[in-house]
Amino acid sequence: MKEFAPIILFVYNRLKNTRETVDHLLANSEAAGSDLFVFSDAPKNESAGSSVNAVREYLHKLSGFRSVTIIEREDNYGLVRNIVSGVSDIVGKYGKAIVLEDDLSVSPFFLKYMNEALERFEDRDDIACIHGYVYPHRKQLPEVFLVKGADCWGWATWKRAWSLFSLDAGSLYRRIQEEGLQHEFDFSSTYPYMKMLERQANGEAASWAVCWYASAFLAGKYTVYPDQSMVAINSLSDGGTHDSPSPYMKLFTTDVKMAPIDWEKGSLDGESMEARKEFESFFNSLKSLKVKIHSKLRKLFKKR
Repeated sequence: MKEFAPIILFVYNRLKNTRETVDHLLANSEAAGSDLFVFSDAPKNESAGSSVNAVREYLHKLSGFRSVTIIEREDNYGLVRNIVSGVSDIVGKYGKAIVLEDDLSVSPFFLKYMNEALERFEDRDDIACIHGYVYPHRKQLPEVFLVKGADCWGWATWKRAWSLFSLDAGSLYRRIQEEGLQHEFDFSSTYPYMKMLERQANGEAASWAVCWYASAFLAGKYTVYPDQSMVAINSLSDGGTHDSPSPYMKLFTTDVKMAPIDWEKGSLDGESMEARKEFESFFNSLKSLKVKIHSKLRKLFKKR
């Protein structure tokens, strides 16, 4: 049997979302030959205890994978520590991993894409990350393409790339400033990644992902993206750490690709500037909607 990369799933207290994520994974033919490692964080307060226990009860009945290993945290690690520790443990042991959180649905061809990419680019030192989600875009892009940095919604990596990861947001922030890369890091100033990094450094945010992006970005590494998303977001309003039940987040909605990747139609010889421009266009649309939402809220409060 072909050896597949281990799958890491991070869960907390969202039973419905966890079920959806697992069900979609099981629709992948590679699931039966894959080892699943589930990291279940402990409740951060008494009110979360029953929902965390409900998720854990469900997990102990899981089948359909080659093996299922459940790591139940005895103390509440929080999102950042749980993910960083979990990825480091599994990647350190197996050399690579596919990573999901409990608010993601995947294509029936997600695991095929991830395993093929991990094998194809294992020795490509300029590639740090394989990503499943891609932002909605208007122009047709190559079947697969590269963009500088790293990403976090349904992804995979190798030990060699994860070794670049630094959680020292302050140091990452200063290095980007010193090298004059703020404009590029913020996708031509269309998205406030520098502000996110600064907030993480000041203890005002909990984002391991912006540090992962910055670490790979500063190392000059790329992420592989599909033209059509292999991942969709289950829910952003069901008790998760980064929930945001707003019209703003609806812009991230995308259908998943229901066919395998055709690698011959990819463009993988360097960063796709066309894709980068499409990302910037999407980020600009987010800014535009935010302005409209804030304007409506101001008008609403003026009437009170």
